[in-house]
Amino acid sequence: MPIRWPRLLNPTHLRQIIQCQKNPLTALHIFREAKLKYPNYRHNGPVYGTMISILGNAGRISEMKEVIEEMKADSCECRDLVFSAAIKTYAAHGLLDEAIILFRELPHFNCVNWTESFNTLLQIMIKEYKLETACNLFLESSQGWEVKSRVRSLNLLMDALCEMRRSDLALQIFQEMDYQGCYPNRESYGILMKGLCEDGRLNEATHLLYSMFWRISQKGSGEDIVIYRILLNTLCDNDQVEEAINILRKILKKGLKAPKRSLQSINLKECTRDDSQEVGVVKRLINDCLVNGGIPSSASYSAMAIDLFNENKIVDAEKVVAKMRTKGYKPLSLIYEAKLTALCKEGRNSKLAVVYLEKMSKKFGFNAFKETYDIVLRGLCSEGNFIDASRVLEQMVIKSHKPHADIFGMIVEGLCGVGRQYEAVMWLEEMVSRGNLPEVPVWNSLVSSVCCKISEIELVTLEHYLIDS
Repeated sequence: MPIRWPRLLNPTHLRQIIQCQKNPLTALHIFREAKLKYPNYRHNGPVYGTMISILGNAGRISEMKEVIEEMKADSCECRDLVFSAAIKTYAAHGLLDEAIILFRELPHFNCVNWTESFNTLLQIMIKEYKLETACNLFLESSQGWEVKSRVRSLNLLMDALCEMRRSDLALQIFQEMDYQGCYPNRESYGILMKGLCEDGRLNEATHLLYSMFWRISQKGSGEDIVIYRILLNTLCDNDQVEEAINILRKILKKGLKAPKRSLQSINLKECTRDDSQEVGVVKRLINDCLVNGGIPSSASYSAMAIDLFNENKIVDAEKVVAKMRTKGYKPLSLIYEAKLTALCKEGRNSKLAVVYLEKMSKKFGFNAFKETYDIVLRGLCSEGNFIDASRVLEQMVIKSHKPHADIFGMIVEGLCGVGRQYEAVMWLEEMVSRGNLPEVPVWNSLVSSVCCKISEIELVTLEHYLIDS
């Protein structure tokens, strides 16, 4: 459908126009036509960023690369997030070398902050097990003025070392952060605490926890309970319940800054394990003390609920959410997403997740994000519930979210497999209209399914003919 061009065009208006286009190639055509229709018009950074994002999400790599080159030639001011997204797109399509080349070319762009791009590329290299290359990148680029903070990059390196069961080296990095001009944040403590506990280095983990009291827990933040739980649970698993209780007392007093009236109302003797109590019961009692012992806050309830959902302890997490509501706190969208992820994890209860998603939308006004729909759809497809997946995909499209091409492909293939060829064709048309090219297996499944359907129709027709004759 031809667009209605205004008498005067500005970048904000053009962004709105191209964002409304379903087909990325149509958006690209409008993007380029604007300069021809308006000789005095020039694209700015946000317009380039929008166009690059649209092409990247649609998997149009060559076109995305062309627009990036045009942005460099235009020398307009651009944000770091544009390059970070492009680097992710290259990596998702197996083009890590292109991602590295783009990062190396950043000095030629009008971009003064590379922090997000640097961290994104470093994270991708670590995931690809290119640790030596990642370390070289850190040494080459982390000291420049373009990288504003090195905390996240150091956290990524510590996380990689902990995954390799080398928490001793991660601890060295942590101890040297001060010399790097960095201040460890909550994520730094969480990564290292988990690594030390998994490696059985409980003495170092205990000292790390105590250091939290005078570094990041000075105001009694409820979000710290997630880190406290790691050590307390590990001590319980190693039959050191008494030690866990002693540390819990210090956490309540020095870490969570629990009021005296709260401390008096908590009976820590209940946490002491006897022959009749299992470790799981003791852990639940400790969890209750952590949530109830500190100053009540949305942050503490949310942190505990999300952590329990991440551990697939859905019943315990629901109790925390229920208590959160009784205290007058409204659950955050992150809690809903954590529950949906837990329900969909490993193909467990994706159908229940669909019911929950609809309930949250109607009862609590929860508007699911694109990532939430992705989680539910992938869970449904992994369980083979393609009819439900088709229904959820329809809701996602109605709410103007843009599904990934692979989600379209999975649902088209799945619908063909269950004999829903008409729906499959409809989603294929929607997919193509958005500029997404179906993979060969998607076409094969559709063609074979349609052919089988035609053969069945011909066979039934032949039977009727034989009967009539």
